[in-house]
Amino acid sequence: MIKTVTINDIQIGQNNPLVIIAGPCVIESLNSTIEHCEQLKGILHKVGLPFIFKSSYDKANRTSINSFRGPGLTKGLEILETVKKKFNVSIISDVHSVIEIKEASQVLDILQIPAFLSRQTDLVVEAAKTGKTINIKKAQFMSPEEIKNVVLKVETTKNNNILITERGTSFGYNMLVNDFRSIPIMAETGYPIVYDATHSVQRPGGKGASSGGDSKYVFALSKAAVAVGCNVLFLEVHENPEKALSDGSNMVKIKDLEDFLFKIKEISEVIRKQ
Repeated sequence: MIKTVTINDIQIGQNNPLVIIAGPCVIESLNSTIEHCEQLKGILHKVGLPFIFKSSYDKANRTSINSFRGPGLTKGLEILETVKKKFNVSIISDVHSVIEIKEASQVLDILQIPAFLSRQTDLVVEAAKTGKTINIKKAQFMSPEEIKNVVLKVETTKNNNILITERGTSFGYNMLVNDFRSIPIMAETGYPIVYDATHSVQRPGGKGASSGGDSKYVFALSKAAVAVGCNVLFLEVHENPEKALSDGSNMVKIKDLEDFLFKIKEISEVIRKQ
């Protein structure tokens, strides 16, 4: 039985509706973040699915030293807090180090452990001690069975507000593939499962000094993940991915989102009835 994790007025897990986490990869500016959140909230309201906004204040694991990382912790959190209050939405963002956690937890509703850092015990435990919901992104190099070890690290703090994210598995160099068995396998932990559809089509380091991606497969893989039984769908979106400052190759266009989400909602409702 999947536990129910509650984030403000949103319930995730069991027979609750599919939840959508969406937003641009990284905070590019205050105005851009506001514009994206406003459009996304409108779309999700129309579709009738719960919405959590995401964007990173710092992309600390960029391929190149020259890659855009975002506004940083303090400025980034100020922007996210502005968006949170303006649109009354829940917020998720990555935390990359123990020293970020205290400040980040004052704004974020969900602390996300990046895939590359999901085995970093100190980071996981300190984040869990806040009592906030922790979203663990399964590392690209980890089997789904191994995620229970990370879950246990969170549970040792008496925090049971846990989400687990599938975001693709390394397949040789510069390639990720999806094994959809991972969703039911990781669900055996008893916690809700997130499917990160846009990072799952990423080609890590595929452009040499940056990552590539195959965004044309996002919608097809999302349908498969929802059909298998994920509780949350994670999508990085942008008005103009070609001009995005991070991960443009695997992000989807906002204008393509509404029709797709109506379709994905139909699939999720069929699965819920079962």
